[in-house]
Amino acid sequence: MPSLHTESKSSRNHETPSASQGELLSHQAEAMNHMYRFTRHVYDFSRKYYLLGRDRMLDEMEAPQGAKVLEVGCGTGRNLIRLAKRCPRAHYYGLDIARVMIEKAEQRLKKQGLQDRVELHCSPAEELNDTNVFAEVEEFDVIYFSYCLSMIPTWNRAMESALNRLKPGGSLHIVDFWDQSGWPRWFAGALRRWLEWFGVHFRYELLEELKRWSEQGKGELQLKSICRNYAYHAVFKKN
Repeated sequence: MPSLHTESKSSRNHETPSASQGELLSHQAEAMNHMYRFTRHVYDFSRKYYLLGRDRMLDEMEAPQGAKVLEVGCGTGRNLIRLAKRCPRAHYYGLDIARVMIEKAEQRLKKQGLQDRVELHCSPAEELNDTNVFAEVEEFDVIYFSYCLSMIPTWNRAMESALNRLKPGGSLHIVDFWDQSGWPRWFAGALRRWLEWFGVHFRYELLEELKRWSEQGKGELQLKSICRNYAYHAVFKKN
């Protein structure tokens, strides 16, 4: 695998997914559009009860004046709206594979009067390696995934693509389900079985990958527990 630090901008522009990966991404887009076709209208109301730690992540995130902030898997735009109101002088971008969610986000941003401050794009996270995605931005100051990577089959490529577009000194934030080790075993088992119905999977190897990045000198990792390991908030600051 080429070094994430030495890969040139030109090579990033010409990287294209394999046929099998392209088929997988197409299937994922179809699945997400089908899943959220109707539930997008009640998504924010229903998810607030179990997507814990999102607001704490946003409140702790530094988005100073002029910073370029990207949410991968932006969904209805709920997080971007909250962050844009708290840090109004930064520039915001949202990416989602589901067209129906992008449409919902556009509606919400317009309702909040933020349509000119947040740019949205419909594509898989893996396509961040292509600079045609938000072409005016070479590198982002902050990139974050909120309960998103647990639904992405090719999560490792999504993470690598995000790291490629993150500027040195920039921060990658991830909040997602953990192992629920602080909870009774029956609760953890029931939660995992329920989440699997929606294609959500705890990825232990994702945290191991972040630790490897840190060991390889690509950046510094901080890992925080949310509600007795119900979820985690990982912050990776790129060197």
